[in-house]
Amino acid sequence: MYCDGVCAVFPAIAGKATFSLTDVAHVANLCHACRGCWHACQYAPPHPFAINVPQTLAAARRHTYADFARPRWLAGAFGRHAWMPAAVVGAVTVAALLLVVLTVPRETLFGVHRGGGAFYRVVPWGVMTTAAGLSFLWAVAAMTASTVAFWRAIAPPVSARVVKRALWPAFVDVVTLSNLGGGGAGCNDVDGRFSRERRIAHHVMVGGFALTILSTVSAALWHHVADAPAPYPVFSLPVLAGTLGGVAMLVGIGGLMSVEVRTDTTATEAQETRLNLIFLVLLGLVAASGLAVLALRETMLMGVTLTLHLGLVTGFFLVLPASKMMHAPYRAAALLRAAIDRIASPPRRSGGE
Repeated sequence: MYCDGVCAVFPAIAGKATFSLTDVAHVANLCHACRGCWHACQYAPPHPFAINVPQTLAAARRHTYADFARPRWLAGAFGRHAWMPAAVVGAVTVAALLLVVLTVPRETLFGVHRGGGAFYRVVPWGVMTTAAGLSFLWAVAAMTASTVAFWRAIAPPVSARVVKRALWPAFVDVVTLSNLGGGGAGCNDVDGRFSRERRIAHHVMVGGFALTILSTVSAALWHHVADAPAPYPVFSLPVLAGTLGGVAMLVGIGGLMSVEVRTDTTATEAQETRLNLIFLVLLGLVAASGLAVLALRETMLMGVTLTLHLGLVTGFFLVLPASKMMHAPYRAAALLRAAIDRIASPPRRSGGE
């Protein structure tokens, strides 16, 4: 019963004596790597038992990404080929740059373009939207298929009524990142002290990402409804939301990477850490290149910068189903399962009381 208050994992396994592999997959993704158990457990190293719960769950979590990856060939990216997403993004970006350099006249590529439709004088609107749109649809389809496979494996045999009742508390847990609160005072993911550093950084990053979505949607409305093609004024909604969102994403990414490199590596799994860092770097490059387009859009470097950004965005979408981004839908599914369990079977303490 000593660990019940550390995080959501221990109440979720209370009273259970045996576990199937799907049970392990569930609790591994329910874990948010707050390291609270590492510092609280009396059997952790240097105790002879050397119990290392966060490292074990991190390894199991990474295996679930591979086990439920759809299509199946994506599984390799979560093992020995963790470098592949970065290589694909790099290849797509280089290919985009070469294609534009070889097909766009030099005076157009390095010209100074202003006014509506300036971007499309370098990269036609149809090419831009097709590349980004198809890669995005691929990411959504593959991630959805993987998440459905994972959910089918961990879904409890309960009625639809119970599932509906669990949707709201699960949504709250997802949005608030409640499991990054440890036992309530914060995580121990940097050292033994309690900290909300990673939770705050994650919220900042996701908030920034939400603003970039608002920027994209508002820009699409301006383009198709108001017949006003990009680029837009600095104080317009698309530009303001995109700028604030990009900056917030970089701040959040910086905070998360800072935690990642300062954390106690004894309680981490090296391959999952590699997945984390690769994903954060790629996402940071996407955000930074978007801000660079804004800063250089009325200079001779706009064409190259725009192409670089489009290549990074397209490549990033292509590798999303084979990246650490999968932690988001898998953890959401695990939190839904935990909410269902709380409703269907009220939690008992570890001692079976």
